[in-house]
Amino acid sequence: MLRLATVLYAIVGTTMAGILVIAALVSGYDTLKYILIAAVLGAVLALPASVFIAKAIKAAE
Repeated sequence: MLRLATVLYAIVGTTMAGILVIAALVSGYDTLKYILIAAVLGAVLALPASVFIAKAIKAAE
């Protein structure tokens, strides 16, 4: 399951970080500080999300 979660993190991490960066830019937070905070927050939130998705995939097998 760890390998699956790692592969999923590569996809989920970039997606969540990108979504939060775009949300920050649309909201008017266009300085480097807020863009980096949004990207790091997306990467951190993707960790439990990718594990949850991996568990759901394994449970469906």
